Amino acid sequence: MVTRNYTVLLEAAEEGGFMVKSIELPVATQGETRKEALENVKEALEGYLEIKSQLFEEKGKIDKAEVVVEVPSAFLAESC
Repeated sequence: MVTRNYTVLLEAAEEGGFMVKSIELPVATQGETRKEALENVKEALEGYLEIKSQLFEEKGKIDKAEVVVEVPSAFLAESC
């Protein structure tokens, strides 16, 4: 098992609590506190990756590659 860092965005919800979503993966969740929201998104990311892993195994050999893209500086400023 390896570890990898994912960036998430936390936003205070109008009704209270926090909404949190991953930038890299299609995962979003919520929590009553910041800590709970982060725990929930960690669990959701792990679940998502487990399902994707199973799908890859079923399809056979999958090639993996990384690409480098330029990100506009305005996007990075909004993400902080």
